[in-house]
Amino acid sequence: MKLFYSPTSPFVRKVVLAAKIREIDSQIELVPTDAHSSPAALLSANPLSKVPCLMTEDGVALFDSPVICEYLDSLGDAPPLFPDHGGVRWTALRQQALADGMMDAAVLGRMESVRPQEETRAKVIERQKAAVTRGLALLEETPPEAGHPTIGTISVACMLGYLDFRFAADDWRAGHPRLARWLESFVAATPAFAETAPPV
Repeated sequence: MKLFYSPTSPFVRKVVLAAKIREIDSQIELVPTDAHSSPAALLSANPLSKVPCLMTEDGVALFDSPVICEYLDSLGDAPPLFPDHGGVRWTALRQQALADGMMDAAVLGRMESVRPQEETRAKVIERQKAAVTRGLALLEETPPEAGHPTIGTISVACMLGYLDFRFAADDWRAGHPRLARWLESFVAATPAFAETAPPV
């Protein structure tokens, strides 16, 4: 398998972390890709010109991290990341959706923040930051539970890791002690999380 990736993308980190937890990362060749330049190899696999994008052994291109992670969860023998029943499943999928939405907002806010400032851009940045702030409040109110990683906890951890990477000055931990404690326990129990950290 081949994964078109950028080491700074939280969505890529989520996929690589899922592969490591599933113990199938050695089956994936990482292909460094600048999606913003729309290279031909990426476009032929993903017309949206986004990473991550996974080429399966069968030559099928899969894109969007939830789809890729669900595919990876169908491989190997490790315990599944996608619970298959009841409230546990819906909790994991809800956490994934919340974290992915927060990552979308954080990435867009970061991209806007490095461009020349205009009033309209400032409003976009403010709106994205507000989405992240509300998401953090919800996660502080109902932090993930400890235990075997799920697609939900992986997504939340990667989202928080992206905030640490791109918005360290904002110190999300200060107002979210329960969430901070959960992340500490997740990191301690999941060595692969540190292995997937973006370059400094």
